[in-house]
Amino acid sequence: MADTLKEILLDSSRRPNVVTDLQNLIDEEVANKGGLSGTAIKTGYAAVKKMKPGIIGAAVDSLLDEFVAALEPIYADFKASGASDFGSYLPTRSDAADALLSVTDARAEKSSRESIKKVYNKLRPKGKENVEEALPRLGKLIDKYAA
Repeated sequence: MADTLKEILLDSSRRPNVVTDLQNLIDEEVANKGGLSGTAIKTGYAAVKKMKPGIIGAAVDSLLDEFVAALEPIYADFKASGASDFGSYLPTRSDAADALLSVTDARAEKSSRESIKKVYNKLRPKGKENVEEALPRLGKLIDKYAA
């Protein structure tokens, strides 16, 4: 049985399915957003997908290794804790959202495209809240592959 997230999620035989499942998770999270900020997120997300079909999957695939590296210490703590459900464990970690956002923050900062930086900086203030809301679903997705 695999002991690290790298072994679980980045295995070449699993990676395409992981990327697809993560893209579906993002689609579901966006669809579940409500209120004015939810409408703005949905509108922006739909526009990006329409302008550049396949961009979400490509972005997930290009960031996956860094996301896995960011979550690896949290997963190691989970394994050491003896807990059996990462979907329940992950949201209890106050550092989980920050770990994931550190990846996208660094990527946005390195971007040479000002339009990407502008959109990212506009959405970033609600980013932590949005990521925290997705943690239970993300943990369950990881559980699926770890089983």
